[in-house]
Amino acid sequence: MTKFKKVPADKTRWHCDLTQFTFKTTDELKRFSTILGQDRAVRSINAGLDMNYAGYNIFVSGASGTGRATTVKLLLQQRKKEKETPKDICYVNNFKNPDLPVVLTFASGQGCQFKNDMEALVDQLQNVLPQIFESDRYRQKRDSIENKFNEQQKKKLEEFEKKTASKHFTLVQIQVGPYTKPDIFPVIKDQPIPLEQLSQQVQEGTISEKEMENLLKTHEEFTKELGRIFKENQKIQREKIQKINRLDYDMAKPVISDAINELREKYLDDKVHDYLDSIEENVLLNLKLFRGTVDSGKRKDRESKKSFLPDQFLEYRVNVIVDNRDAKGAPIIFENGPSFAKLFGTIEKVVDAKGQWRTDFTKIRAGSLLMANGGFLVLYARDVLVEQGVWNNLKRNLKSRKTEIQGYDPFFMISATAIKPEPIDIDLQVILIGEPDVYHLLYEADPDFNKIFKVKADFDYVMKNEKDNLLKYAEFIKKICDDENLLPFDRAAVGAVAEYGVRLAGRQNKISTRFNYIADLVREASYYAQKSVTKIVLTKHVDEAISEKILRVNLIEDKIQEMIKEGTIMIDTRGKVIGQVNGLSVLSLGDYSFGRPSRITAQVSIGRAGIINIEREVALSGPTHDKGVLIIAGYLRGKFAHDKPLAMSASICFEQSYSGVDGDSASSTEVYALLSGIAEIPLRQDIAVTGSVNQKGEIQPIGGVNEKIEGFFKVCKAAGLTGSQGVMIPRQNVDDLMLSKEVAEYIKKEKFAIYPIDTIDQGIELLSGQPAGERDAQGKFPPDSINGKVDTKLAEFANSLKNFSSHEIF
Repeated sequence: MTKFKKVPADKTRWHCDLTQFTFKTTDELKRFSTILGQDRAVRSINAGLDMNYAGYNIFVSGASGTGRATTVKLLLQQRKKEKETPKDICYVNNFKNPDLPVVLTFASGQGCQFKNDMEALVDQLQNVLPQIFESDRYRQKRDSIENKFNEQQKKKLEEFEKKTASKHFTLVQIQVGPYTKPDIFPVIKDQPIPLEQLSQQVQEGTISEKEMENLLKTHEEFTKELGRIFKENQKIQREKIQKINRLDYDMAKPVISDAINELREKYLDDKVHDYLDSIEENVLLNLKLFRGTVDSGKRKDRESKKSFLPDQFLEYRVNVIVDNRDAKGAPIIFENGPSFAKLFGTIEKVVDAKGQWRTDFTKIRAGSLLMANGGFLVLYARDVLVEQGVWNNLKRNLKSRKTEIQGYDPFFMISATAIKPEPIDIDLQVILIGEPDVYHLLYEADPDFNKIFKVKADFDYVMKNEKDNLLKYAEFIKKICDDENLLPFDRAAVGAVAEYGVRLAGRQNKISTRFNYIADLVREASYYAQKSVTKIVLTKHVDEAISEKILRVNLIEDKIQEMIKEGTIMIDTRGKVIGQVNGLSVLSLGDYSFGRPSRITAQVSIGRAGIINIEREVALSGPTHDKGVLIIAGYLRGKFAHDKPLAMSASICFEQSYSGVDGDSASSTEVYALLSGIAEIPLRQDIAVTGSVNQKGEIQPIGGVNEKIEGFFKVCKAAGLTGSQGVMIPRQNVDDLMLSKEVAEYIKKEKFAIYPIDTIDQGIELLSGQPAGERDAQGKFPPDSINGKVDTKLAEFANSLKNFSSHEIF
């Protein structure tokens, strides 16, 4: 028989050594200002930030609460001043094609200057040009041109009137609706007579038929001549307008050129000069826009901005979409709501005075991508993936290193006038924060992902449990207390928080880096300290915060424990039973996980079915549990089927289990139940079992060891502790023990025990109180050992099945 050693009480829970803390309270500590426990991730992020090449964007992978965003923000702040402040970005009108607005870039701060300068230019032209066109010099030249061409027109009409008068015709103006038009009437008895009245004049004898015919013929000739004269006068009128326009051009051009030349000298970019050239050309072609009086021009401009009426000088405005005048260094943008419009920008629509939707280049709005241009953009992967169209457009922009602002509104049924702004070059690094499963999903499903996110930074959820890290833990607590005006912690309370961090980590030599949970505990402990009217947070306040937090979420656990106590869920904690063992499992509710015992039973008979997994037969078994059952069959074949077939039908069942079962942590428990059922040896019910097994019979470590032990302890405590009760665990899990203070205390009092084991043979000896037995030189097990009894029984099964089969009648 193996002599079993229990896990010592001081090994069941890690205790923080308070002597390593030289402070009395956290008020004595310096403020936490470093990144804790993420050396690998920090190194990866820094490497990615140093590689300013295409595609070297960074995916920050890790569990929520490990300080991913905080670390990224801190590292980016350190880089902020290393880069130049990016340029301002503006959109201006494209005078050749207004549907294709032009982008201009300026040094930081100059974008708004250029906008103001352009508004000042418009105001200046509104002031100066009317003065020019109202000056005596201009009026004299204009009057001279008008008089010259008017005289030509007048002379032609006078000559024509003389000619018509000589033939007894006159030129009259007749009313046609709201207009008048010239016509030629014959003059009879000094009165102009319309042509339609000539027949009446013939009837009255005033003129003869022959005279009427001559009059009509002459009228036709004069009408043709009048048409020719009007065409000549229209030509003269066009020449007059051209001369006047040329006069306007010559008078205005020096003023306009001087005003725009000042801007050319101030802004040296070639593209800006091209735009100013087009401004000068357009103003000279639209001088009428500036001919109003000074006061009325300014008044109309101000009123147009406050009404639905379009701005009459809109095409000369400048739309500054990115203004970096107040920025210092590279921009750092955290976009928490990356909708298409917020990330890539949009083109707004407005309702004009006619009630119609319209848009123009002044309605273009930049998104976070452009705001971060020249710096860093931080996004959350899940948010990016759930927003319609965002992921694919982000990939296109990062691959082409250009972005194109577009009006994206899939739910807008009526589209406004489409404009297509000029694409903008982008130079930034995108940091995508997400969970490991999101990273692997994108890596496997999207072939472009690894081309644009070439750097991965993995955040660990644990770090080494060592003195330096514990001191940084204390400094972190100090930071939370200072930032949120919480009560200071004494060093024992800091130790209690560290012990909670070790429990979260799941191993004594590690401590958790999920600082959101640690920060929550600090806040809640301070709350209970304030409630008890103390000025310092003590250990009892940390313990209270932990117990109260559990109380808020463990209703289901209490209900299950209540059902076990009442006997609704049947669990034995005393005595021995054949083919029955208390297994342990962990139930996870998302925000809380707890252990519960389950009765595992086995029934064995002669047959050929092998091991029947009842959970699998009813589709309640997961793939890992199915694998565990197949491993059990392999273990039995390797142990007992060298000289005979396994002529056995055995069923294994998780009793009173009505939901899915997965995992292989109960596979060793199922082996014990099978061996007990075959050898008909009762097993202790006061010891629960956890641990997976391999085909060699070795016990393998499992997860959730603390929750499982505490779950069985609660059942035993409710039924009454006898001092013999305990849990059997894999030896490799001893270093994972971080039991609650209550369980550790009862273990110290020897009211409960933890048994570490290495093999199935050790476990069956502990449960049965009998030796497992090993094969001798002849390959035989001792007949009184458990393995010997199992071997003998399986041989009997084989012989019985052989004899039975020989008498079968077919």
